[in-house]
Amino acid sequence: MWKKALCVAVLALAVGYIYHFDAGLPGAAVDYLSESLRDLRGTTSVEQRLAAAWDAVIVPPVKQWTKVAVGVNACVDVVLSGVKLLQALGLNPGDGRDHEVLRSRADLKEAFVHFMEKGAAAERFFSDKEAFQAIARAASEYPGAQIYVGGNAALIGQKLASNPNLTVLLCGPIGPKLHELLDEQIAVPPESLQEVDEFHLILEFKAGEEWGRSRAPSASRFIFSHDVSNGAMNMLEVFVASLEEFQPDLVVLSGLHMMEGQSPETRESRLREAAASISDIPSDIPVHLELASMVDRDLMNNIMHQQVFPLLNSLGLNEQELLFLTQSSSGPHSSLASWNGIPDVGVVSDIIYWILQENGRTEDGRGSDLTRVHFHTLTYHVLATVDGYWANQVAAVAAGARVAATQACATEDIDMSRVVLKAPMEFTTSGSDDHVTKISFNPLEPVSLWKRGTVTFHYTPVLICKDPVRTVGLGDAISAQGLLFSEMAQQ
Repeated sequence: MWKKALCVAVLALAVGYIYHFDAGLPGAAVDYLSESLRDLRGTTSVEQRLAAAWDAVIVPPVKQWTKVAVGVNACVDVVLSGVKLLQALGLNPGDGRDHEVLRSRADLKEAFVHFMEKGAAAERFFSDKEAFQAIARAASEYPGAQIYVGGNAALIGQKLASNPNLTVLLCGPIGPKLHELLDEQIAVPPESLQEVDEFHLILEFKAGEEWGRSRAPSASRFIFSHDVSNGAMNMLEVFVASLEEFQPDLVVLSGLHMMEGQSPETRESRLREAAASISDIPSDIPVHLELASMVDRDLMNNIMHQQVFPLLNSLGLNEQELLFLTQSSSGPHSSLASWNGIPDVGVVSDIIYWILQENGRTEDGRGSDLTRVHFHTLTYHVLATVDGYWANQVAAVAAGARVAATQACATEDIDMSRVVLKAPMEFTTSGSDDHVTKISFNPLEPVSLWKRGTVTFHYTPVLICKDPVRTVGLGDAISAQGLLFSEMAQQ
């Protein structure tokens, strides 16, 4: 048995070497090693074969990041069952309805039910400060409520800090409780420290959970807050100013969605200021933006076309954000009201390609520096890059998918008894009549690749945790892990 395991390990390393160091080697070499892995598959499950194949291709980049600066939204998360909190607040089940801004407990209940029935994640601003504080007290005192590091930037920083060879700078509104919770390896500029923490309430629901007539098709969470510091992105200028001394290899930004709680006039002015600050980041430092749930189409459209996207190198987002982005800008498939179950791979690919064509490098080399989009949904991931700008992306997308399984189940390694594969095994690469290729997924070849113009797409399934311990921050962990295995190609 040990001899067979050793052979698998050696072959895995060989395949990883070929994927990483010379994608141009003769196809026969890759085919030979892939065939050898197939011969050793035995009677293992499809999930086990996929996990073993990931191990074969997840190899570190030649040039790894040494210093990463992350900003600018950070908070303390209070995590608990959404249904139990609403019951504790004296609310009864009823019909769901989305609200762009929450103004009352009734709005909170309706919005929670709306997204619970969809099995989708969402985030909303609660406008009434006193009402929010009362709900926050009830949540933090509820038996079983858990307190964690929160905010996309802080969560990404925490994940990056798990790499002992990486120095991480985190800038955001960091109060005493959050500072206590942060990894010791994370450096915090003194200007980021404040006397009071910002709290976000995360109402989780499980797959199949019921409340009244409502039933959740999949596990996810509903987030809400009355967050003034993050909403104004107060720490953005402090963050950019700190880069000169820190000298990072990579900048990761998040928190733009928090501006939705402001008036349209204030938000528009602040977005212009934010774009001006981001443009001050030296052009030789790649910038990644992590999007989050939004409801204001004007804000999203301004971020994409007028303000931020032209300043980026990389973008991370999920299915809700991808669809809202194309709806806001009348992009491909913008008439689609919502995803019907698992997002169609071809439709996702069309929208990603449009994003890169609108805001990235065109085939003749013109345009901005946006050359990478990392899309993640529950069942699969797609990482698309403009050719010539990024390396090691096979490893990056596989590493992101692997961490989704371990983080959701709160295990160091994938526990095969707790994961299941639900990704489409056959799909087309476009939702339109053009550029369509049909792909049949083979778990022994864990990353499927296809090209469209100068854009290469990388697809891999996710091993879904059947009993997730915590869903908050999963997208942030996925993007962070994908970035850890990425490198900018030499121009």
